[in-house]
This record gives sequence, C-alpha cells and structure tokens, in this order.
Amino acid sequence: MGLPEWMHDAWELLLPDGCAGCGGPGRLRYQACPACVAACAAAVPRAARPAPAPPGLPPVVAVDRYAGALRGLLLAYKERGAHRLAVPLGALLADAVRHVAPEPGPVCLVPVPSTARAARARYGDHLVRVARHAVRRLRAAGRPAVLARPLRTADRPDSAGLGLAERRAVAAAAIRLRRPLPAGAGPVVLVDDVVTTGATLAACAAALAAAGSPVRGAAVLAATARRAAGALPPDPFIIPPPRRGIRADQERFPAKLMRTWDDDRPTAG
Repeated sequence: MGLPEWMHDAWELLLPDGCAGCGGPGRLRYQACPACVAACAAAVPRAARPAPAPPGLPPVVAVDRYAGALRGLLLAYKERGAHRLAVPLGALLADAVRHVAPEPGPVCLVPVPSTARAARARYGDHLVRVARHAVRRLRAAGRPAVLARPLRTADRPDSAGLGLAERRAVAAAAIRLRRPLPAGAGPVVLVDDVVTTGATLAACAAALAAAGSPVRGAAVLAATARRAAGALPPDPFIIPPPRRGIRADQERFPAKLMRTWDDDRPTAG
C-alpha cells in the first residue's frame, strides 16, 4: 500500500529532491516545482497533426509541444519513476479530452496500450495511471467519464529508426482488440502521452472502428515532429499557440494552478 497523500506532501516539503522536470530546488507538489507547474498549466490544448499524417488518423488535440517543462515532466514520469506526476499529467490530459469532446454527457477514454515489456520496465502501464487520474478529474467536474481498455499490443521492435511506412505497418500488425467497448459509454477518445507520426493512434482507431466503435478523436499530452535531414522540424500544431498568461516564474503555488492540477481536491463551479 502506498503512503498517504499528506505524507508525500510532508516529505516533499521537508526533504525535497528537486523538481522531477527541471531538477531545480523549491517547494514541490507532486514532484514538480512552481515554474514547471505554471509553464504546463499556461498551455491551451489545440489541434495537432503530424506531417504527413497516416491514413485513418483521427483528429488529435495536444496539450502542448514536446519541449520544455512538459517534456521534462514526461521523461521523469516515464523513465525515472516519478509516478506521482500521474496526478498533474492526468489533469492536463483531462483538459485535452474536453477539447476533443466538449459536449456534456458521458465520454469513454481508451488509452493506447503499452507492450508487456514496457509495462514491466515502468512498474505498470504508465498511460493507464495518467488516464485514471484524467477520468477522476472529469468526474469531479461533473462529466460521467469512464476508462476502458479494449486494446492490446504485441511486443514490437523499437520504432526509433523506422521509416513512416514501416512504423505504420508495425503498428497495424501489433494492435489488436481484446474486448468490445461497453454500450452507452459515450464518445470514444483515444489518449496517449506523445504523438509523433500518428501511426499507433491510427492503428488503434482502425481496430476500434472495425469492432463498431468509431473514435471521436485523440487527446495527447504532447506533440512532436520528425526532423528531416538538414531541415527544421515542422510545427505539429495547426493553429498558433494561445497562452493562458500565467507567469512561469511564480515562487508559490497559486490556488488557481493547484485547482488545475489537483484532481483530488475538486472545487465547486
């Protein structure tokens, strides 16, 4: 059994290890410093599209680009065991889900499945942890959200060195349906941490559509882009980046930011 939340908070206050994202000192909350919190919370989710986009890729909404504070927190969460970051990352993901399916009513979150090898290395499916907190955040705001795991994926080779066509073929061969989605769950929203080529999202959408569950869109935490040799990477976003205007150099955690990140303390309204 894990430690109670208040013990984690006391530990971070009395014996801070440094921010999981930037390594800087200061007061921490969920292993993140106020500057990283502010930088991520200032982002406004918006439409993103890899270029070229694979056939069948649903509309994608990303919290921000894969850079800066968000990249640091994602790497710490996935690769360095900073599992408490699942709470704030879940709050950010919930914001992206609202942009994909803004209408009131139920919504069904389907995480892109991790391979068994990746789940073992990360002590569990990292994306499912984030998606659970996103569901809690949506429910706290009055949205009847559910988490479903109808997909599975076979172990597959690292796609880092593969071309676009090879990535699509590997993803299509690996993604399989293991159970149908529950009836009446609402619009289906795929959720993932980072979108690069969109091959995995397209394969997941195809598997669900073939089973009679079309996907409304995909909500992801970050969008990146492949860099061609000798060229600048294309901007993965369709529209310019609006900001919420929150300063990134805040010394304290303002109440508004903590309501944005903390789905364990919902507020009225």
